[in-house]
Formats: sequence, C-alpha cells, structure tokens
Amino acid sequence: MQALKTHVGRAAALRRSDVDTDQIIPAEFCKRLTKSGYADTLFAHWRDDPNFVLTRPEHAGASVLIGGHNFGTGSSREHAVWALRDFGFTVVVATSFGDIFFRNAFKNGLLAVTLDEETVERLARCAERDPGFEIEVDLTDCRVRADGDSWTFPVDDRAQWLLLNGMDEIAVTLGRDELIGEYESRRRHWLPTLRRGEISTGELLVSGEFR
Repeated sequence: MQALKTHVGRAAALRRSDVDTDQIIPAEFCKRLTKSGYADTLFAHWRDDPNFVLTRPEHAGASVLIGGHNFGTGSSREHAVWALRDFGFTVVVATSFGDIFFRNAFKNGLLAVTLDEETVERLARCAERDPGFEIEVDLTDCRVRADGDSWTFPVDDRAQWLLLNGMDEIAVTLGRDELIGEYESRRRHWLPTLRRGEISTGELLVSGEFR
C-alpha cells in the first residue's frame, strides 16, 4: 500500500445521499478472489447512463469523489473500497460515511474525509462548474484546500498513521516478525507454537503432512 501524505486531484461530484456498498459495487462482482482489478465494477449499474457523472468524459481521471450524506452505508464488503481505489480515486469527501466503510477505507489506502454540509455543497458546485477543479488534501495536518479556502477534518490517530506510512494491519504485524519469533521461541514446548510454514501442537506437527 502506498503512503499517502498529500494528494492533489480533480474532483467529481456524486449528487446522491445514502449511497450503499451494493450501489458502489453490485454483489455479483464480489465473487472475485483478488483485492484488485475492480475498476470496471464501480457503480456498474449506474455507469450505463451516459449522464451519470463518472460516465461523462470531462470527469475522466478525477481522483477526488465528492459524495453526500451517509456515503458507503450497507454491508461490510471491502470490495466497495477496492473498486473506488482501482477506478482511480484517492479521496472521498462527504458529510458522513457508513461506519464500516469508513474503517475499511483507511485500511485499504482510501482517504475518507468528513466535512460539514455547507463546505461539501460548495466543493460540489465548484466541481460541477469546472471539470478541472482541483482539491488538495493534506493528511499530515488534516486539512483540505480548494477554492481559495481551507478546512480541517477529523481523523483517528491510528488510521492517520497507517495511511501516512502506507501500511495495513498485516504489514504492521509482519514488521514485528522478529519480536514474534523471539516470543514464540521462549514458550514451553507443550504449548501451541507457530513456526514458519508449520504449526506445532505438542506431539502433533502439521507442515503439509502428519507426523
């Protein structure tokens, strides 16, 4: 996962509230077994409409999506975040987010920014007037800059640290591999023990075969 400190990108406004994860990525596309390659699935049922914002050619390449209220509500599928990320979005700005979507976003390299309704409306109008309208988001000081103004946004310290360092929870765990190995080496032999490529449970050793 790439580190994210500051992002500057063109914005596209999605004038819909309560956009749920099934609308972001329909369920039939959640059967894939990878965490990438979902660009074609984003808003798949809406992009058939030539007037849909992300179908219009002037918004091609936009990397900041401006949503409405309760963006990402619904199921816990991470695929919704993967689809937004693979389509090219780095930041989603909204007045509020579904709780699980919000957490999934930070764990998968997508910055979810919460701003007040008046500010989101202002940014959306700017994006609609000018397809080249850019928004700058600085995660180091939690500030959005656009249209000659700036606004701060709240962010959890842990989520901020993960994005700034380009890490997810798995990467954090792997970074402590030596400490985990040292701890495991001191455990009593009859306790369950983790070894690279095998699991030991006392007399039973599993490493592709029983012994």
